[in-house]
Amino acid sequence: MPTATATVTSKGQITIPIEVREALKLKPGEKVKFFPGENGEFIVRRVGSIQDLRGCLAGLVPPMTIEEMDKAIGDAVTESYLKSVGELPSDDSVGDSKDEAA
Repeated sequence: MPTATATVTSKGQITIPIEVREALKLKPGEKVKFFPGENGEFIVRRVGSIQDLRGCLAGLVPPMTIEEMDKAIGDAVTESYLKSVGELPSDDSVGDSKDEAA
C-alpha cells in the first residue's frame, strides 16, 4: 500500500485516509489505538469488539464432551501406570538397542 497522508487541523484532528480505513476495516464510530513504536513513530490499531471474534474458531475440532474427556484421562492414566510397572514399553526405550545388547 502506498504511503497515506493526513493533515492535522487546528483542533488536533485528522481524517483517516480511505485506503487506511479500508485496510483497517474501520466503520464510522469505531475507535483506533495508537501504540508508540521505535524512533518516534506510532502504530495504529483498530480497537475490536468481542463480537469481532465470533466465528474465528469455526472449522476447528469441536470441543470434547465430559465423557470423552473422562475416557481420554482414564486412557492416559492406564497407559502411564502400565509403563511404570513395565507392561508397556516407554516412549524413550522404543528403538533403543543398547538395553537389548546389555
